[in-house]
Amino acid sequence: MLKKFDKKDEESGGGSNPFQHLEKSAVLQEARVFNETPINPRKCAHILTKILYLINQGEHLGTTEATEAFFAMTKLFQSNDPTLRRMCYLTIKEMSCIAEDVIIVTSSLTKDMTGKEDSYRGPAVRALCQITDSTMLQAIERYMKQAIVDKVPSVSSSALVSALHLLKCSFDVVKRWVNEAQEAASSDNVMVQYHALGLLYHVRRNDRLAVSKMVGKFTRHGLRSPFAYCMMIRVASRQLEEEDGSRDGPLFDFIESCLRNKHEMVVYEAASAIVNLPGCSAKELAPAVSVLQLFCSSPKAALRYAAVRTLNKVAMKHPSAVTACNLDLENLVTDSNRSIATLAITTLLKTGSEGSIDRLMKQISSFMSEISDEFKVVVVQAISALCQKYPRKHAVLMNFLFSMLREEGGFEYKRAIVDCIISIIEENSESKETGLSHLCEFIEDCEFTVLATRILHLLGQEGPKTNNPSKYIRFIYNRVVLEHEEVRAGAVSALAKFGAQNEEMLPSILVLLKRCVMDDDNEVRDRATFYLSVLEQKQKALSAGYILNGLTVSIPGLERALQQYTLEPSEKPFDLKSVPLATTPMAEQRTESTPTTAAKQPEKVAATRQEIFQEQLAAVPEFQGLGPLFKSSPEPVALTESETEYVIRCTKHTFTAHMVFQFDCTNTLNDQTLENVTVQMEPTEAYEVLCYVPARSLPYNQPGTCYTLVALPREDPTAVACTFSCMMKFTVKDCDPTTGETDDEGYEDEYVLEDLEVTIADHIQKVMKLNFEAAWDEVGDEFEKEETFTLSTIKTLEEAVGNIVKFLGMHPCERSDKVPDSKNTHTLLLAGVFRGGHDILVRSRLLLLDTVTMQVTARSSEELPVDIVLASVG
Repeated sequence: MLKKFDKKDEESGGGSNPFQHLEKSAVLQEARVFNETPINPRKCAHILTKILYLINQGEHLGTTEATEAFFAMTKLFQSNDPTLRRMCYLTIKEMSCIAEDVIIVTSSLTKDMTGKEDSYRGPAVRALCQITDSTMLQAIERYMKQAIVDKVPSVSSSALVSALHLLKCSFDVVKRWVNEAQEAASSDNVMVQYHALGLLYHVRRNDRLAVSKMVGKFTRHGLRSPFAYCMMIRVASRQLEEEDGSRDGPLFDFIESCLRNKHEMVVYEAASAIVNLPGCSAKELAPAVSVLQLFCSSPKAALRYAAVRTLNKVAMKHPSAVTACNLDLENLVTDSNRSIATLAITTLLKTGSEGSIDRLMKQISSFMSEISDEFKVVVVQAISALCQKYPRKHAVLMNFLFSMLREEGGFEYKRAIVDCIISIIEENSESKETGLSHLCEFIEDCEFTVLATRILHLLGQEGPKTNNPSKYIRFIYNRVVLEHEEVRAGAVSALAKFGAQNEEMLPSILVLLKRCVMDDDNEVRDRATFYLSVLEQKQKALSAGYILNGLTVSIPGLERALQQYTLEPSEKPFDLKSVPLATTPMAEQRTESTPTTAAKQPEKVAATRQEIFQEQLAAVPEFQGLGPLFKSSPEPVALTESETEYVIRCTKHTFTAHMVFQFDCTNTLNDQTLENVTVQMEPTEAYEVLCYVPARSLPYNQPGTCYTLVALPREDPTAVACTFSCMMKFTVKDCDPTTGETDDEGYEDEYVLEDLEVTIADHIQKVMKLNFEAAWDEVGDEFEKEETFTLSTIKTLEEAVGNIVKFLGMHPCERSDKVPDSKNTHTLLLAGVFRGGHDILVRSRLLLLDTVTMQVTARSSEELPVDIVLASVG
């Protein structure tokens, strides 16, 4: 039909695309040939190929154009040419969703589907099912059932795959074909068995018991198709994940038995499934790792690649389990396939010893230039993990990373290296100056704005704390002179941070900022003028609030609040405490590191989770006058088991003087409807329940929401920790499971729920303070209090740090939650905002002897937050 090009023609350029310059109008004009008599099969097939090419290239065919071409094409069914007939089937499938009245070819397709020509029957089934909707499916149901059990494999497979597609729109009809699919599942043909099992699984996928029985039945009797084995392995592993059961059951035994299958694809699928199962121990992984180790020495490159890629995944969580394969992996380092060599290296980096790092670095250097950026990123990620594992090797690894940074590469590759260097700097204080020096050299000729601004932000954050901060000023000011506006703005911010933290350098910084006031760009001029004004005041608190730590509010939230303030004029000044806080600690860093991107964002910013809650609660009349929403709990608390008849989850919303408990309720009984649903709460402390907002109706499986409003303690405001006992009360009405109509007046009932705890963390929002000392000075010592406690049940500093951070719900600053200062002492720095918008800072000094002793110093702009923190810890 078309000229056939061999590989040599293709490589020499002889195989250029014959359809490259097709025009839709010309092709549709050619389609008039379909009406000619006699039909020219070769010519018509060529035109159909052009039409299919245009559709697949995304060319838009109008409904009228497509319908005319389609009706002309139907006349080609008069020809018995096999090639032309199969091109007709393909065209029907592609044009079924564009042209109108495509069902006109139903009789022709049904005739081909039930005819004697086997080469027509399979494609006819697929085309017919493509144009058949749910209303017409019953008319061809008998033919489909016959096709599923047909002795010709291509026909049976076509029917099974088409049935799988029809499940989306006609589940109930296809479900009736299960018996035929069961028969096809015992076929000798490997593809028919695979497709039949696929259909059976998708029909039963929502019924765990039925799926388990199906897996049990087919695995006991064995399967002929390796594809079917692979599918059963995936089904079994999915069941294991959902059930979160033990590894002693028949499903895991089946997967493990597949490691001894004669087909390599089945063996690999089983090994991959075991490796990806959550919670597998090293002992359970051992047989899978042994199989992958054998594949590492396979003559087939695909198997070697699959094995080393999977071992690479295992090494992330269980490096010790892969250590036995190190010799095989070292042999793969010199593999001719660079993808395999890269993965082998990165796996060795995760599993190798500290002594082998230098040798591995030399081996990597020999072929880094030959591999793609995608694999270079994988190498960088492995080096990053290695830095955390062996911090003493940071010098060797840092030098290697810097040599990679100087080479050519794309954005993702360079960003991965910069991320890795920054993580080394943060984890290892000894590497800080070396790393900053490398990054300073990199931004001298960095072509990526995002990376340049991020590095400038890091220099502003870490540079002033180094032994010789002045050496970084030249690199930063060069950016003001040489770069475009986004980078210049970032450089101005970095200069200001040096001036705010170093009095000796302040005069020089002021001179540089005065030069920046004359910049061509508005953003750069505004920043320079603002920072200059603040620094000239020479007040630490002012510099801390406006330069070093900045705003902790949500920027989209601030924009919305300001807009609302302008729409509703008021004599009161705008209150910054009414703006929701930034919900993620990194939000502030992102704002800093990309100075002018705000101007380039679309006008509408996606609402955060807290802003959505704010709108929902504001719409409830009972909650008018509560003020701005301060905090919503990050995750709903389950008050029932997931398998019970009623599923209740609670989200806690904190306001300045109140809390709202939002209960999301689901009724899982199809013969009941619940009405006037409330959750009655009894507090153990001085909280006062003010009102209940019921969910009017809870039909079967349709979520509903009810609320409980409580006032915070007034007589003893420090008693914020409280346990509420909860009882759901409602009216039950029996209903028809099929129609949902209730048939009686109902009766009152109640359902006991789990207790709900409110802790101090519900009253504090995490905020990021990039410079804790500056923030500490800014708050001042007017309301500072200090107490010492003994943590009798805690035996390690790491455990103490984790518990304190979780209990107080505050953000650990300057990575003080990561690295202990010494073996027996540590200082934890925490920052947060107490409800009502009051900054709260905590410095916790820990001493480990037999138990952990903790000295807590708290500061705030008000006395109440300090008292509450110390009372809660006590």
